[in-house]
Amino acid sequence: MTSRKSPMARRFRSYLPVVVDVETSGFDPHANALLEIAAVHLDMDESGNLHPVRTHQLHVKPFEGAKLDEAALSFNKINPFHPFRFAVDEREALSQIFDAVQQAIRQHGCTRAILVGHNPAFDIAFLNAASSRTRIKKNPFHPFSTFDTATLGGLAYGQTVLARAAQAAGLSWDHQEAHSAAYDANQTARLFCTIVNRWKRMTELLPPE
Repeated sequence: MTSRKSPMARRFRSYLPVVVDVETSGFDPHANALLEIAAVHLDMDESGNLHPVRTHQLHVKPFEGAKLDEAALSFNKINPFHPFRFAVDEREALSQIFDAVQQAIRQHGCTRAILVGHNPAFDIAFLNAASSRTRIKKNPFHPFSTFDTATLGGLAYGQTVLARAAQAAGLSWDHQEAHSAAYDANQTARLFCTIVNRWKRMTELLPPE
């Protein structure tokens, strides 16, 4: 592994962007369960363009005493106790996600990861609460700074809803697949890369100061 800063590290001030989406049993990160988590890793090609390269997805068992809101489960269509989910407990899920992120941080010579999400305050809150609940001390993500594709989508395309921003960016969208952590994370990753790469092309066309 190299400690030299990669183009990715230089692009984002030593932070490694990792796209994360979670599905949960409600809106309270301390009372409701984390049910699915997906993390999409990005890489930068020789031209300096970002691309999604791999996805880690895990189904998660509700922690003991978790509140399971029927409205949330109806929305994301998750049966937390279905045997074919092959879910793991929170600590195992976060350990797998975090270990992969730590490896990518070292690979790119970054200092830590920064979560990319669509309205990511929700995702980072559940990630932090689960980390605290499972007593995982080495959380590779910045505890509060994030990149928000809702904001970026509003800037680039005038759209803040993920489906509409993705379609405005020329990306496909399958409403039947939406609201699974893996699908939403991958679509968010594609949107983020499209906006960052578009900005790169725009700045290359600007005249020198």
